[in-house]
Amino acid sequence: MDLMDLLKGQLSGGLVEQLSQHVGADSSQTAGAVEGIISTILGGLNKNAASDQGANALTDALANNHSGGILSDLLGAVTQGGSKATDGAGMLKHILGDKAGGAVDMISNMSGLNQGQTGSLFQILAPLVMNTLGQAKQQNGLDASGIASLLSQVVSGGNTQNQAAQNPLMGMVSQFLDKDKDGSVMDDLAGMAMNMLTGKK
Repeated sequence: MDLMDLLKGQLSGGLVEQLSQHVGADSSQTAGAVEGIISTILGGLNKNAASDQGANALTDALANNHSGGILSDLLGAVTQGGSKATDGAGMLKHILGDKAGGAVDMISNMSGLNQGQTGSLFQILAPLVMNTLGQAKQQNGLDASGIASLLSQVVSGGNTQNQAAQNPLMGMVSQFLDKDKDGSVMDDLAGMAMNMLTGKK
């Protein structure tokens, strides 16, 4: 089971274009931001699930609140003032903690979107990631250990040695999340992401 494939499936059918219109941004910039945001959220979830306590808390949250029910109308659920919009902000606090602001800055620098646009996309995409993960849990009968293993596989690309080759952006996000401080490293990480997206080395 490939969680990234499941997420990409949710973003098909013109959803990125709808997101672009919602935040008032160019579709190519939005697409780059979406990739970075999803990688960041998955990286944060993986970091949280690395401990037994964190994995159990995440599994309980998925079972109770994120079964995949909003995936059929994700954009409508989070852009029309519904509760899921508020949920998105709360989810980010739980997933990224005090790194949430730094993550918005990083993706803004990477994509060219402003902080308001990037923050809005984070709040929209957090429920998508959580509900896709909840759907995977439900369909495959995953327990806390299974959820932690699934997230670890996504972040590492199967193993640590292949991480950069499988998903360079995920490797960049992992570096960001492992830093104790969000200072000067931000510009370096943003530069890494931009080079990856533009094909530069």
